[in-house]
Amino acid sequence: MAGPDFPRAEFESRLATIQTRMHGANLDALFFTSEAEMRYFTGFRTLFWQSPTRPWFLVVPRSGMPVAVIPEIGAELMRSAFVGEVRSWASPHPDDDGLSLLADALRPHARIGMMMGRETGLRMPLADFETLRTGLCGCEFTDATAIVQRQRMVKSEAEIALIGEICSIASKSFEAAPQLFREGQTLSDAFRAFKIELLKNGAEDVPYLVGGAGQGGYGDVISPPGENWLEAGDVLMLDTGATLRGYYCDFDRNFAIGHASADARLAHDTLWRATEAALAVARPGATCRDLFEAMAAIVGDNGGDVGRYGHGIGMQLTEPPSLAGFDETVVQPGMVITLEPGVRIGPDKIMVHEENIVIRDAEPQLLTRRAPRDVPVI
Repeated sequence: MAGPDFPRAEFESRLATIQTRMHGANLDALFFTSEAEMRYFTGFRTLFWQSPTRPWFLVVPRSGMPVAVIPEIGAELMRSAFVGEVRSWASPHPDDDGLSLLADALRPHARIGMMMGRETGLRMPLADFETLRTGLCGCEFTDATAIVQRQRMVKSEAEIALIGEICSIASKSFEAAPQLFREGQTLSDAFRAFKIELLKNGAEDVPYLVGGAGQGGYGDVISPPGENWLEAGDVLMLDTGATLRGYYCDFDRNFAIGHASADARLAHDTLWRATEAALAVARPGATCRDLFEAMAAIVGDNGGDVGRYGHGIGMQLTEPPSLAGFDETVVQPGMVITLEPGVRIGPDKIMVHEENIVIRDAEPQLLTRRAPRDVPVI
């Protein structure tokens, strides 16, 4: 069994911070059902979340240690995590899949915070939650999204170092592009070669790898690879969310096959300048909207309608905040975000570019190795 990803002091600090916030919000407990929050507060990391069969619960009281209410299959691993108590049951159960144990853990708390807002979800059967809430008629369930997301947006130095390491691994892998990609190669083979390179260089997993290729640009940025051949004049883009100890990088790189068209060169230069504009204003006190508008001013009307030009990253591929015109979140030192402008080249072609940075007291720190201003030609 692997050891914890961080020292105990990391989790003690996280718990102390959230409990202070809970006091300020008059919350008696926090109730979590999702992987990210459970891992953030306890260090419990497993791929078993891929199975939707079993629910998992965590109760964080306003004072004292977290209480895990989980299926017995995870009890041994959870006992090595940062929890005060593990309550388990044989799951799946036909009649009571942990609800009675969970109700017992929540009943002493009058005001219970849950994740109810943007970018959250309830990972338990809705019918079970309604049964739980009805049975706990003396408890009030309220939205605690803001205090939890506000804390998770600002990373510790240990988290930043881990994200920086996976960014370095992915940067090194992208630098091997001349040896990995070639004219006449299928797109699926190019993706496979890059994934192998990531793993060889030390990535723990590559749960996210998308992209595209086409003459002078590509049609979308979320497709899995097809069997089409790379041709001279194509622009190849790969966007990777590789992980190390459960933390993500998230950035892409563009490559021209054989030669780059004038439109492709102009688009790449525009994206590079848009990223520079965001780097120039990414300072404590600026808002996410400020960063969005700095990039939008460069890409202009060709920016398309993707809705945002970046986001937070960490234990999840995308996390709050959003670099969008509606997001007034003030950036703070320790926030790890992506800068991801896009530009439309024609009616059915686009190009995007992405870097990962951490906000510091002065200028931001690049975690990725900055892409060149000119589109690389292979």
